[in-house]
Amino acid sequence: MIEITFSADIQHTLSLTCSHTCTHTHFPAGRKKIDIYVCMSINKLFVCTSLSAYIIKVYSEDGAGNVVEVPADMRARDVCQFLVYRSHCLDDNSWSLVEHHPLLGLERCLEDHELVVQVQASMPSDSKFLFRKNYDKYEFFRNPLNFFPEQMVAWCQESNGSIPHSQLLQNFLNSSSCPEVHGFLYLKASGRKSWKRLSMFLRRSGLYYSTKGSSKEPRHLRLLSDLEDSSVFTVTTGRKLHNAPADYTFCIKPSKVRSECKELRMLCAEDEQSRTCWMTAFRLLKYGILLDQNYKSPQQRMSPVPHFSTPVRSVSENSLVAMDFSGRTGRVIENPLEAVSAAVEEGQTWRKRGQRMKALGSPSPFQPSSLSSVIHRTQLWFRGRIRREESHKMIMQQGQVDGLFLLRDCQSNPKVFVLTLCHHQKIRHFQILPCEEEGQMSFSLDDGSTKFTDLIHLVEFYQLNRGVLPCKLKHPCTVVAL
Repeated sequence: MIEITFSADIQHTLSLTCSHTCTHTHFPAGRKKIDIYVCMSINKLFVCTSLSAYIIKVYSEDGAGNVVEVPADMRARDVCQFLVYRSHCLDDNSWSLVEHHPLLGLERCLEDHELVVQVQASMPSDSKFLFRKNYDKYEFFRNPLNFFPEQMVAWCQESNGSIPHSQLLQNFLNSSSCPEVHGFLYLKASGRKSWKRLSMFLRRSGLYYSTKGSSKEPRHLRLLSDLEDSSVFTVTTGRKLHNAPADYTFCIKPSKVRSECKELRMLCAEDEQSRTCWMTAFRLLKYGILLDQNYKSPQQRMSPVPHFSTPVRSVSENSLVAMDFSGRTGRVIENPLEAVSAAVEEGQTWRKRGQRMKALGSPSPFQPSSLSSVIHRTQLWFRGRIRREESHKMIMQQGQVDGLFLLRDCQSNPKVFVLTLCHHQKIRHFQILPCEEEGQMSFSLDDGSTKFTDLIHLVEFYQLNRGVLPCKLKHPCTVVAL
């Protein structure tokens, strides 16, 4: 028996084309699935073959779709791993499958252990999977204090003390402990566009709101939603679609609900840090130790996948260091001031080289028409002529972690570039100005104090040194085409 899941638009074609070769076909009601019994002739021996597979379609952020055939027990992590190798992109364990509901304006990243076929079965027909970077998927393990403000996290009502920093995550992961996230949230009234500010409490047993101010007494608490049969989503169209009081909207959606808005619990925080805290705590309290295992465990593939050579270089804070090769052996430059001095000296050497090439009649690499003026357009972190709002959206979609960045053309001045950088969950913009000296072009972020021959050198320098920036450049905001 061959058991395959097909899209609805090809089921009719299959029922016709398979009528002469199949002994049995049927289409179960309510499911995009057919069972086909096939007899194949191999060396005049008739063999009955059995196979179980499901078809999912995954979209990249540029709108391109990719059909993937998966078994029923394939996890989200395995699908991401497969798409990474198929797309020849950099495998840094930060790729995610996103469950996207365009009509409701909802998105959430699937956890690595979730079964993709099960998730797809609960999605309405207008929803789809997106393949996208998500740098903050496990960032709370590395920097928990950035995700859980001390004033929002405490022990359960049996204890009045706050959680020690060293025990913060352990209390969420340990099922015997009783952490609690509390604060004010706006709750949307069911079936209306009005919002009410309430005191909320998130515990292992569910999300509660108080009917009397900030009272935590059991008689004043009402259960708003449980955690076991619900998922937390980011709302991308909170203000436009739901008239939310702020941009920091999220939603708790019961797993059994497909598209009924009245069953959704629309919530709005007062700032991005608060929203991140609520949503991360929801994930930790629901999945617990599973998230820790996903974070620590190595990639496990359903089947061997051939390794493709990646066209990009793995760049991280630990893999890039400033080096001095002036002596017999190279040495790592640990002093930041010395690294800056070495970068300036290297820039001067390149300028002298350009002068010699110009004197010899060779084309200077610093002329606007040369390769150095356009080579940055081949880099994954360069997004071209996108608007400021688009750069904000891209940063927010890929996780607002420190060091997430992209470069783009300036909308108001075609000769200027803009560095968009995320730091402390805030997005900032820095102008990169062109500098011309003796006919030679260079680029600078600090009004000419530090100059670079091209944008690639500039990015590599600020990946090593913070300089005038609030943090180093760590994670390029990239888009891959499937």
